[in-house]
Amino acid sequence: MKMASSTKRAWKLQEFVAHGGNVNCLALGHKSGRVMVTGGDDKKVNMWAVGKPHCIMSLSGHTSPVEAVRFGNAEEMVVAGSMSGALKIWDLEAAKIVRTLTGHKSNIRSLDFHPYGDFVASGSLDTNTKLWDIRRKGCIFTYKGHTNCVNCLRFSPDGRWIASAGEDGLVKIWDLTAGKLLTDLKQHTGPVNCLEFHPNEFLLASASSDRTVKFWDLETFQTVSSTDGECGGIRSIFFHPEGMCIYAGSHDVMKVYGWEPSRCFDSLATGWGKVVDISIAQNQLIGATLSQTNVSTFVVDLQRVQPLGGPPSPAFSPPAPVQVPLTSSGRKSFRTERPPTQSTKQASAPKEESQEAVTPTDDDDDAQSMADIKVPEDYKQIFQPKSRIARSPTRNPEPFPAPPDDGDPEREQRKEEPYPEPVQVQHKPAPAIQPKAPVIQPKQPVKQPPREPAPPSDPVKPPPKTPSVIPADRHKPVGLPMEDFLPKQSIPVVSDQQTPPNMSESEAMSSIMKGHDSMVAVMSGRQKNLHIVRALWTGGNTKTAVESAVNMNDQAVIVDLLNVLCAKPGLWNLDVCMIMLPNMKDLLNSKYENYVHVGCNALKLVLKTFGSLIKTNVSAPPNVGVDISREERYRKCKKCYDHFMDVRTVLSGKSQVQGKLGSTFRELQLLMATIE
Repeated sequence: MKMASSTKRAWKLQEFVAHGGNVNCLALGHKSGRVMVTGGDDKKVNMWAVGKPHCIMSLSGHTSPVEAVRFGNAEEMVVAGSMSGALKIWDLEAAKIVRTLTGHKSNIRSLDFHPYGDFVASGSLDTNTKLWDIRRKGCIFTYKGHTNCVNCLRFSPDGRWIASAGEDGLVKIWDLTAGKLLTDLKQHTGPVNCLEFHPNEFLLASASSDRTVKFWDLETFQTVSSTDGECGGIRSIFFHPEGMCIYAGSHDVMKVYGWEPSRCFDSLATGWGKVVDISIAQNQLIGATLSQTNVSTFVVDLQRVQPLGGPPSPAFSPPAPVQVPLTSSGRKSFRTERPPTQSTKQASAPKEESQEAVTPTDDDDDAQSMADIKVPEDYKQIFQPKSRIARSPTRNPEPFPAPPDDGDPEREQRKEEPYPEPVQVQHKPAPAIQPKAPVIQPKQPVKQPPREPAPPSDPVKPPPKTPSVIPADRHKPVGLPMEDFLPKQSIPVVSDQQTPPNMSESEAMSSIMKGHDSMVAVMSGRQKNLHIVRALWTGGNTKTAVESAVNMNDQAVIVDLLNVLCAKPGLWNLDVCMIMLPNMKDLLNSKYENYVHVGCNALKLVLKTFGSLIKTNVSAPPNVGVDISREERYRKCKKCYDHFMDVRTVLSGKSQVQGKLGSTFRELQLLMATIE
């Protein structure tokens, strides 16, 4: 009875197909916490109500996949950035396009609206951050300084600053009025994924793949504190509306942190995978994730999570009112009232690129952009509240009801899986989502002869659905024949109920250990190979170490080696390029997405570092006289050039691939032009 009366602290709310192609981005509305926008490879921007599986409105007009989306602060507008570098801004209440802005030279990766709504900032793979004037249809200023993709942008609550986070591990703070860099925050050791300004204090939080959240004092630009990094890379953060703590989302886990002093209030297993965005509404935290064409939402009951509730923690006392931490911190607060001259000051910033944004095709693009309202009732209730007299029900929705707690915080996630607990081959093709269906399904094949061809005919159907490239963010095995990993003696368990009693405990353990020993042998062999490479490397024989890794014919070792080389670009030279380029080409054809990404990243690094050198040496006229060093350099460059031509052939066959892999392939094709 006790279990039945209690409810879960975190649970999965819904999962649905959001786009006709892969979903590339999503964002929650942070004012209500009840709306969501998604963008995908189908070039559409779709609007959703959290908790409802149907699309409210679909916005079309982009000519390339949508890779970044963001709501306005009042959720009355939405901006979407595409792979081509174009931005489209939509008025959701009027269901029409407001502006099409162009100027970036590569994919848009981050967006944010100014607190006063008249400006938008965009960050791109071209390393630039641009500030746009929505009313005047132009680029006000371009902020240059990052050396890699701009992953996140956030305006300060008073609208005077903008913070940018990059793949280069830097956080930059820019003064909008002066159009200059205020400071660089450099203590992260990995890519910075997200930023959030404290709602009241002069405090900035930055979260990184280095597994830490760092807090920065915006008066001194010094670190206040840093988390201990005991979880995975932080993908999303969000301050409590009253500023008493910050919620950090990493892989399958939510952490609640304080900063003065640095401490973890609570940790909760959520099962949400790689969370993309989080928001808070009605004392509930909403987390949203994406995987291929699907989007999932999760709910956390904050009243049962410290510091707001949950079991008492000896390291934390009940939260005091917001004024206490603000006073004790001694920091200034942001003035969020709009100054009467703010727009004038910002608009007066130099507009060196305003002509670039106003292209003759913008009006044509706007004419081709359409808003397809699919559920008029929900659209009027959510995006047209001004036409209704009673607006409070829309802005203050009821909390989502929590399901009963079954005593196991991870069990809810397992129930959603299409596979039952017993690992049996017959369960694999069951299409039902509910857990009961897969269990009932195998009972019919059990009564049939084991060699009957009819039952296996159905299990043959799913393989065509298995992706040609196994995604890196999968939550379960993809296309793996589970029977290959089971001991052969245990297979009769599927059809013979008398086999388990006849098997002693020692026999069962021996059967299990056979498979375990095989896996240990594989991993031990890989570890031995890596030790050999490391011994040669530390002995100063870098070229010999790389050659030995290649001669081992193990792609896993190649991937590990490339990860090290990409992390330390100074280790590359023409000899290493000559040896590794053929293996990078092979990685492009791997069925594992992780391997493909590693190969692409290494190719991009080599092209950026040695592309101009290779082109100069290959296209140089023959030298007069004898120059041995130049001839040797020419030989190496020519060899690398030939390998790149082989890579180009592979890329030409992959230019139509969808998703992030396709985007990476097309980016590589553009970089290949530097050596042609």
